[in-house]
Amino acid sequence: MTDGTSQAAVRVRGLRRLFGDRAVLDGLRLEIARGEFVALLGASGSGKTTLLRILAALDGADGGEVLVPQARTVVFQEPRLVPSKKVLANVTVALPRNRSEHGLRALAEVGLERHADAWPATLSGGEAQRVALARALVREPELLLLDEPFAALDALTRLRMQDLVGELCRKHRPAVLLVTHDVDEAVRLADRVAVLRDGRLITDDPVTVDRPRDPGDPAFAALRRRLLDDLGVETTPQPATAHERTEAGVI
Repeated sequence: MTDGTSQAAVRVRGLRRLFGDRAVLDGLRLEIARGEFVALLGASGSGKTTLLRILAALDGADGGEVLVPQARTVVFQEPRLVPSKKVLANVTVALPRNRSEHGLRALAEVGLERHADAWPATLSGGEAQRVALARALVREPELLLLDEPFAALDALTRLRMQDLVGELCRKHRPAVLLVTHDVDEAVRLADRVAVLRDGRLITDDPVTVDRPRDPGDPAFAALRRRLLDDLGVETTPQPATAHERTEAGVI
């Protein structure tokens, strides 16, 4: 299941996963290059988290080829911190004791170096999720798997966490798979966006919107509408912006 020689960090071919008579993943193909950020969209029950769990070796496949790096970590929707351990100990849990300095550096990267001796119960939701991110990054993963890590956060904290994750992933350059229901989040963060439906990827396209990505950018809005259409979500056509009307020669 692992591969240390491929130029791709993730290579999936013909992946099948059955639950009873239902094929949740049916001949799925996916590649993620080293340093590439891929966002995966899909309706509830489409198999997004099943794919992530297979890549994390938390679930098995019923067929196909799955090649991933040995060094991989997961950040879940819930921080999953150990209540009986302080923040630094949570970051370095199961690591050798000489990695405490690495843990402090990871906490500094997420802005929580002053919370090293705090207990998880004293943290806000956003702070706890930043600890979970530090715990994932301190292990220097070649593959970082994000399972809706911002879904439980308020809107403002979610935007800040998106910025932080984007910044740290560009710095550390792991391959990243983000599972999300949030189309704007996918477009804002990813190098590529894929849509999973009926067990296969029906969309797998690069995001060409210039960074920093503004939801008001016509290119951002056009990609959002196309992805929502691929997800089967009807959208109300928006009036053309002044820029679009000018480009069309209307004004």
